[in-house]
Order: sequence, then C-alpha cells, then structure tokens
Amino acid sequence: MGFLSDRIQRVGESATLKIAAKATQLKSEGVDIIDFSIGEPDFPTPENIKEAGKKAIDANFTKYTPNNGIADLKKAIAKKLETDNGLTYKLDEIIVSSGAKNCLYNLCVAIFNPGDEAIIPSPYWVSYPEMVVLADGKPVYVPCSEKNGFLMTPDDFRGAITPRTKAVFINNPCNPTGAAYSKEELLEIVNIAVEKNILIISDEIYEKLVYDGLKFTSIPSLSDKAKQLTVLINGVSKSYSMTGWRIGYAAGSKELISGMSKVQSHNTSNACSISQKAAVEALNGTQDEVKKMAAQFEKRRNLGLAKLRSIPGVTCPTPRGAFYFFANFKHYFNTECGEDKVLNGNDLAYYLLKEAHVAVVSGESFGLGGYLRISYATSEKNIETGLDRIAEALSRLKPIG
Repeated sequence: MGFLSDRIQRVGESATLKIAAKATQLKSEGVDIIDFSIGEPDFPTPENIKEAGKKAIDANFTKYTPNNGIADLKKAIAKKLETDNGLTYKLDEIIVSSGAKNCLYNLCVAIFNPGDEAIIPSPYWVSYPEMVVLADGKPVYVPCSEKNGFLMTPDDFRGAITPRTKAVFINNPCNPTGAAYSKEELLEIVNIAVEKNILIISDEIYEKLVYDGLKFTSIPSLSDKAKQLTVLINGVSKSYSMTGWRIGYAAGSKELISGMSKVQSHNTSNACSISQKAAVEALNGTQDEVKKMAAQFEKRRNLGLAKLRSIPGVTCPTPRGAFYFFANFKHYFNTECGEDKVLNGNDLAYYLLKEAHVAVVSGESFGLGGYLRISYATSEKNIETGLDRIAEALSRLKPIG
C-alpha cells in the first residue's frame, strides 16, 4: 500500500535543482564543471547588507517575529514600491515570506479551488504549474514563440480564457527566456485580464535586471483596476544577491494577503528574523551595488549572445532582462557521438555535462522542447570557456544513421 497522495504523484522534481545537484556532485569528484544551470547571481551579498545581518545576530534578534513580517521591513517594502513603482500599499497589504517562491505557493493555496484554471505562458519557470497542481488547480499553457521573443500575445491570452480561468501568471522579466514586456505590451495583456476579471500573479523578482534602456513597469501601476486585480511578488534574492537569505514579499488586496498569511501561519510561520533585518538594509540602503551588478550582467549577456550566435545552427532571441539565454538547439537533435545519442533537449543537456563538462537545463523542463536554458550569472571567463566547450562538443555530433 502506498502512502503518497495522488496530488504529490502528479508533481515532478525541480529540474533546475536536479541538474545543479548533478553538477555539484561532479565538482566534488574533481571534475572541472562550468555551471550554467544555476539561477542565482555569483556576486557576494553587498557588505552593508551582511553587516546588518551581523548586527541583528549581535543584538540577539533571533526569536519569532510577527507571522507576516516585521514592521520595519514592511515599511521598507512599502517605501520601495512607492519610490520605484509609484504604488501605495498599506502594511496589512504586504506579507514577507521565506523567499518569493514561498509567497507564490502561499498564494496558490489561498486562491485555487479544485478545477480552477491558471493561465501560464510557456516557457515558464518550473515551479508555477507544480504549485497550481499542489493547490488542486489546473495549469493552462499559452505557447509563446521564439519569433515573438517569447512574449505572450494578447490574442493568445484571450484564446486561453475559459469560464474556469481564475488567474494568469506574468513573470516579467522572465525565467527562463529573459523576455521582458514594455509598458505598452503589458497594458494590452492587463486590459484583457481586467475585462475578464482575472487575477494577475505578477512575478517581478528580476525587476532590477533589465537591459538596453528598457524601463521596467510594474503591473499594478498601470491602473487602479489593475492594482485591485494583481498580487505583486518580489524579493531580495536576485537584485541583491541574497538567494540564501530567503526573503520574498507580496503586495495585494488585504483579503488576499490575509489569506496568504493564514497559509503561512500553518506552513513556515515568519521568515528568518536575521534575514528580515538584512533585507531592511537592502531596501533602505545604498543601491550602488545593484546598479553595478545589472551593468555587469548586461555586459555578460552581450558577450554570451555573440558567442552563442556564432555556433552553427543555434539561434537565440536577445534577452531583455534576467540572466538567462533560452537558445534553440534543435539543429543538433537526432545526432550521435560514439555511444551517445541526442534525440531531445534532455539528451543534449546530459551529453554536454558528460562531454563538455558544462551544466545547462533542457527546455523540456520549462515547457518547450528544442531549447536549452543557459544562465550567464557567472564570470566572463566562464561564459567564454563554457560556450567554447559547448561548441566543440557539438561539432563532434553527427547525424544518426
């Protein structure tokens, strides 16, 4: 007799964490692995933020905090949203959680009834559909094409809406594609959601990482109605290189935030007390390091994009944000090298790990086969060396038969 629920058996493991674990294992065995699989900045957490964490420890700020976050952090979040995004939220419209992922999970549990549909543009971050399934909802995918820069079009969005549609996920900028929407592009999508009274789950975790002069637009800033219908998800992990500190936050209507707080109270309780104090400094302190990191990512993107596009048969749209390439490698399917056969993206990812000692994640993990996600959250040297290794390994693949 099995004890696992039907729900949990419908959920897969995180593919990104799986490939990262394999890369870590090989590194521990002495293999020189260049890791393009991981979704975190390689920069250290800025010194002023680390100092704030140390001070919190020395001040013995090590006890439980209010379930939905300390007042100082919620005030810092409210100030940030007003200053950066032109948004006004009361403190009871904000919740702090153990990472943006925790916010998203709390929200899914709080809103979905069995059979409720959530529209998810594809390619998507791996956890969106699994969270919907865990909350007994139903993911509905909207394929987004390479030729459109992997942006969801208004027509495709409208075509996916049914009477059971409850929410739509918008990840802007997007993991895994780096796609980012202009204000005008967002407005077209949001106007449809407003017309149909669909909740917008706006994942803005990569907000600070946009390139080529693109101005980031937060969805709830588009109109009063958009704000009423949106739960904004953000955090300090990507912008401040604080992935391990585990601080995310959400802002939305008091009703929805209260529902998320109920889930959190029985799930994790408060986020780490020390990390909350560090996050206050991240948001209130100097933003110089954030700007430096964004500039460095843009430089790395330009370097990596040129090298990727020099590989025969590989195509890749220009990422407008985040720190990922989502490149088309279909040219190398149905090939082989010795005993290794490459029939799909998963085969190719494992071939490159074995033969090039480079870790990447297959597009199948994100809902679109034929592609690889390559993170450029690593040094320029690693980007050059890793992409050279990939090109060399690919050159050894020959058509099957």
